[in-house]
Amino acid sequence: MSDPLKPLHSDTSLVKSKLEYFSSLSDGALKASLQPGQKDSLKARPDGTLLDGHHRIAILRSRGVDVDALPREIIAKN
Repeated sequence: MSDPLKPLHSDTSLVKSKLEYFSSLSDGALKASLQPGQKDSLKARPDGTLLDGHHRIAILRSRGVDVDALPREIIAKN
């Protein structure tokens, strides 16, 4: 099992307009956009630190989705 996802930045740094846009999408659409191989897939460090997908993960979390179970691309720290 992967490490739990943790934000790189605080929730206060999330952009309101992006949150509003992603809030209009279904859970399925958000999950599909995060799939590995997609242009803006869910990317995280091996320790679970989020690198891409912050806004979509925040929306899914607020809806009670187990985001820690989502597939992700692991990006090693240089």
